[in-house]
Amino acid sequence: MTMQIDIRKLSILNQMAKQGANTVANHLNQMTGMQAEMEITKINFLEISDIRTHIGHEKQVGIHIELVEQPYGYILFLFTAKSAKQLAHGMMGGMGERSKNGFSDMEKSAVQEIGNIMTSGFIDGWANVLQTTIDFSTPEFTYGPGSKIVDSLVNTQDDVAMVVDSRVHVPEEDVELKVYSFPKLEELVGLMRQIEI
Repeated sequence: MTMQIDIRKLSILNQMAKQGANTVANHLNQMTGMQAEMEITKINFLEISDIRTHIGHEKQVGIHIELVEQPYGYILFLFTAKSAKQLAHGMMGGMGERSKNGFSDMEKSAVQEIGNIMTSGFIDGWANVLQTTIDFSTPEFTYGPGSKIVDSLVNTQDDVAMVVDSRVHVPEEDVELKVYSFPKLEELVGLMRQIEI
């Protein structure tokens, strides 16, 4: 498949990124009562070898899902451990104690549930813009260096990946959430070409 696309359709990428991140912020408000806001969204086209550097090597909590329909690929939510615990306990409504080492089963479960609801919203935002439906896998919880988390998600057969880099911030709680998307470029271009301007 050719990767050529009408340049006017590049605005679709911006719509996807913004609508997805805004939906995540709205879902966080509803789930935790925290006033979340979309802070920044940008789209980068990076060489596969540069993605690890872009995401960084610090230890982070990751929730990722696989898109099992076009445009395929992965969505990854990354938080610091502190942010993940803040969100988990916001959702748990004060139930359960904070684990001092790593994450308790209850905290993991709460973070996964947050990931599940946010992922649904993020993908719904994309699907609305692309005028389609997109099914996805069950969210998976990981904890480790961001660069290692992303290793298994990036398609190394491609030279370049499109990274939709969205940030959602909860100022009062000092919570920051980063959303990275790694769609398969050929599949995404195919969907975009079907949309009339």
